[in-house]
Amino acid sequence: MKLTPSLASVALALLAHALHAADQPQWGQAWSRNMVSGERGLPGSFDLESGRNIQWIAPLGTQTNSTPVVAGGRVYIGTNNEVPRDPKEIGDLGILLCLDEKDGHFLWQLAVPKRTEDQYYDWPKTGMASPVTVEGERAYFVDNRGEILCLDVNGMANGNDGPYQDEGLHMLPRPSLPPTFQQEPVAPGTPVPAPGPTDADILWLFDMPSGAGTWPHDGAHSSILILGDYLYVNTGTGVDNTHRGMRAPDAPSLIVLEKKTGRYVARDDEHIGPNIFHATWSSPSSAVVNGKPLIFFAGGDGIVRAFEPITNSPPPDEVLKLKKVWSFDPDPTAPKEDVHRFTSNRQQGPSDIYGMPVFYQNRIYIAGGGDIWWGKNEAWLKCIDATRAGDVSGTAEVWTAPLDRHVMSTPAIYDGLAFIADAGRKIHCIDAETGHEYWTQETRGEFWASPLVADGKVYIGTRKGDFWILAASKEKQVLATVDFRKGISATATAANGTLFVATMTDLYALREGALLKKTEPAAGK
Repeated sequence: MKLTPSLASVALALLAHALHAADQPQWGQAWSRNMVSGERGLPGSFDLESGRNIQWIAPLGTQTNSTPVVAGGRVYIGTNNEVPRDPKEIGDLGILLCLDEKDGHFLWQLAVPKRTEDQYYDWPKTGMASPVTVEGERAYFVDNRGEILCLDVNGMANGNDGPYQDEGLHMLPRPSLPPTFQQEPVAPGTPVPAPGPTDADILWLFDMPSGAGTWPHDGAHSSILILGDYLYVNTGTGVDNTHRGMRAPDAPSLIVLEKKTGRYVARDDEHIGPNIFHATWSSPSSAVVNGKPLIFFAGGDGIVRAFEPITNSPPPDEVLKLKKVWSFDPDPTAPKEDVHRFTSNRQQGPSDIYGMPVFYQNRIYIAGGGDIWWGKNEAWLKCIDATRAGDVSGTAEVWTAPLDRHVMSTPAIYDGLAFIADAGRKIHCIDAETGHEYWTQETRGEFWASPLVADGKVYIGTRKGDFWILAASKEKQVLATVDFRKGISATATAANGTLFVATMTDLYALREGALLKKTEPAAGK
């Protein structure tokens, strides 16, 4: 068949799409954590009323703080259980949903009881906040209880593959009191739920509070990094319910597990605990510097560190100590001792870091400042030389750029520009080489999400629900704004030619040329 010019253009467009379309199996790029995607042909606008450029909508719970991850034809996202899907799993639970990428229909879920001994261990109704990391047939995940789980991506549909076989028992709420956080045994005669084909299949599980001595606070938020045979995980350890003390000061902030077995093999030895102002929020990144791989990690004490990755597991019952290569204090004049005396002080105090350290061309880009709930009104984006060694606090800073109030975002570095959003309701475009600010865009709501740059566009939503699409350029150009009327905490995800946007209550799959008719029910209903 001879191609007409129009058919030829369509064929070329499809070919171009195929060359760039790919899964997004982790949060950010692997493993620089840069919030940039190579996806092309993404929508520059969409319409909630007409359904233009909307492929499907899937209902979630009522609070969704987890960024969607897309791999192997499945979409994974954490939420709460205020819209229950299974009659045997009712009440306040953390929920990880696995949905079909094509149409958003429900495949399976992981339902995890909340830690109810103290609401500050696992904040009510917040559900699951962590994004998954997928590799092959396994999904790695930190649940709301601070457990690290390895899940079969097929769920229970292909049977219980083990070696973990206690999924029914895992569904039961059981107290786990400090300081050991060992779960109490189930009372005799207690009915144990029978897992079905739409339940998660847990392959192995490691409980950080009981296994590593961490202290859960508010709810875990961790994106697991995979490097070789090992998982690198920020532990989420934090303050007690007074917000003025550490009950587990010797707990690790960064740990390493064998990815095949879940065995705990290494930890940091930085004694970060006493100086954690709130909790450990930032997930690690990794890159090769000077010919050697490094792990970059921002602790709850506001210090950025680089570690050597481990190469071999220790003997049984031994836990290795990670070797530090360098450390950088982005706020050297802030208090370093007795930091909790500054709780609720909006004028002065220590800094902490929520977003991830982004590696780009031998530099680390990191955003931080005063804690959004308890700390000073100060925020910044810094660029650090990642090639140094030792304590580089006074030598490695390339530039710093002030932000507004507080910041929870991870930056996106693209085409010589750094994009970041803050809790002062602003999006910033900054020169990645010099720190010069080209423009800011004021919005209606504060940002918990990170900017995603894809297809030459910046995508990001606010806690008020206004979603912004801007040109990823040094000249400010707003391409579209959409009011979802529901808050957005999650970062948008681009995968396989589709943009996935999660509000607090729904997941939208946005695709150029799609049209969702109003008569079509939302997926999963």
